[in-house]
Amino acid sequence: MKALVLTAPSKLELLERPIPRLLADEVLLRVRACGICGSDLHGWDGSSGRRNPPLVMGHEAAGEIAAVGTAAETWKTGERVTFDSTIYCGHCAYCRAGQINLCEERRVIGAAPADYKQDGAFAEYLTLPGRILHRIPPGMPYRRAAMVEPVSIAVHAVRQVALAPGDVAAVIGAGMIGMLVIQALRWAGVQEIIAVDRVASRLALAQKLGATATLSSDVGDVPAETRRLSRGRGADVVFEVVGAGSTVQLGLAMLRKGGAMVLVGNLAQKIDFPLQQVVTREQRLYGSCASAGEYPLCLDLIAREIIQVDPLISAVAPLSEGPAWFQRLSTAGAGNYLKVILEP
Repeated sequence: MKALVLTAPSKLELLERPIPRLLADEVLLRVRACGICGSDLHGWDGSSGRRNPPLVMGHEAAGEIAAVGTAAETWKTGERVTFDSTIYCGHCAYCRAGQINLCEERRVIGAAPADYKQDGAFAEYLTLPGRILHRIPPGMPYRRAAMVEPVSIAVHAVRQVALAPGDVAAVIGAGMIGMLVIQALRWAGVQEIIAVDRVASRLALAQKLGATATLSSDVGDVPAETRRLSRGRGADVVFEVVGAGSTVQLGLAMLRKGGAMVLVGNLAQKIDFPLQQVVTREQRLYGSCASAGEYPLCLDLIAREIIQVDPLISAVAPLSEGPAWFQRLSTAGAGNYLKVILEP
């Protein structure tokens, strides 16, 4: 089979590899579409430390079952499926509580941190445990189904906090996940949503997808404008979808006393933190990691177009063009693209 292999930092090669060996509880997936995630880009250049070569990356994917292991009898050859990006054990305390994203034996598909290596879906075939699969609704194109992973991250983040229709929510970072958080907030009933970004085209799209106000982080006093838009109080809830110290501090400055901030971005390992401000204003912080069982809900939201994914797909290309797309997405003009999908 053909596979896009990270052979060194910032170097991808299209290589011939054996089709993976099928274990009893697994299925062999014929990959039809796989999205390039921001975490893949940060792994490609070596900055995250979670994509150590040699590795096949890719975890936002969908395809059809080509073969079924002897213990994966709930699945059939030819079924159209997508899969959770997390391989969870199913029996630890966290899994039993439904917190599969916190599994003690958690492995992320297409990742290779210090303690494990798990090849991903930038390849023609991939083996996966049957327990992490989800059937694709009839008629849904593979490229839409491949978007369920980022949609699930957004929906999981929005479900971290109690929301009321009268709340003012702010989303910092109108990239892929930020756009989906905006739509998930609309689905959850929030009527006032402020989008913050520095790219004008992204703010324009955020408004089309549900933001009621947009603020440029490069122009003016964003916390003051947030207070003006929220009747002088500040945002009730802020979703930080960048993962940098400056944007976390901006979010806390936008947040009202007693408000809640959900940390979704995961770029910087450590940041400076305004401890006294958070304590004296009694602001609450929630981390949000991946998703925990939201795939069926998210596939339904996509199928009913409550969450629109087509406007976020910037390009679709064959797997052979993967190296060129990674190079392009790493340049200064990458802000023009949201999601690029590769089709093996």
